[in-house]
Amino acid sequence: MGWVEDIGRAIDYIENSITEEHLAEKAAEKANISPFYFQKGFSMLCGMTVGEYIRKRRLALAGGELASTDTKIIDIALKYGYDSPDSFTKAFTRFHGVTPSAVRRNGAALKAFAPLKIKFSLEGGYVMDYKIIEKAPFTVIGRTKMFSYENGQKEVPMFWKEHYEKGGGKYVCGMYGINIDESMGSDKFEYIIADDYTEDKTVPEGFITKEIPGFTWAVFPCVGPMPKAMQEVQNKIYSEWLPSAGYDIAAGYNVEMYNDPKDYPKGTLDEKYYSEVWIPVSKK
Repeated sequence: MGWVEDIGRAIDYIENSITEEHLAEKAAEKANISPFYFQKGFSMLCGMTVGEYIRKRRLALAGGELASTDTKIIDIALKYGYDSPDSFTKAFTRFHGVTPSAVRRNGAALKAFAPLKIKFSLEGGYVMDYKIIEKAPFTVIGRTKMFSYENGQKEVPMFWKEHYEKGGGKYVCGMYGINIDESMGSDKFEYIIADDYTEDKTVPEGFITKEIPGFTWAVFPCVGPMPKAMQEVQNKIYSEWLPSAGYDIAAGYNVEMYNDPKDYPKGTLDEKYYSEVWIPVSKK
């Protein structure tokens, strides 16, 4: 249950330090979780990114202050991390549906967004398939790009689309999607669309090779149409498996392995389509 408790501690820290800068990174540090897996685990457990949660909590609190105090709008904007009245007004209006000035002028209705509370609960005693394997270092060839944790969930699928639209599939089919944050302390991560590499392969312009270190990996099979099948397994890894499996995350790597869609009648939408999630682990 330690993993769930760690996320809970991070949420408590966020609530008690809501106006601090670099809050997501500090919360991960307080909970003793690397930003790499804190961002991933938070999203799976809470259904939103850390940044989205912080932004909504700040805007909800800002609305309360606008309605109940005489503090200047610019001072409230600065307090909750906005460097100009214009940027604050745009974010505030998207969230609340009214401008800050309207709240002050005529007491317009505001939206509430309560703090999250993480609770551990038992849900059903299902069997979750996985295996623990030792895998030697291996080298991949692929196209790489850096992403922020805040925007990666939306931008990585666009990276895949761009890869194929620009003809990258001729050189790298996309056997792997690999997340890398070697320091496990950055606000960004590297993502590689990759295949296995052998020395007889030519590395085209715009592509790289990279060695993935040897680890003990927890490997989780995903069977069914994408992306739903993998999303469901990822959610169970962070909400159910990690809290109870007796393993810690060992390094800032996360590998998604995809079978060739051509082997299935409906490609990645086939009911029997097979993929895997790999996480490096160590015994607690």
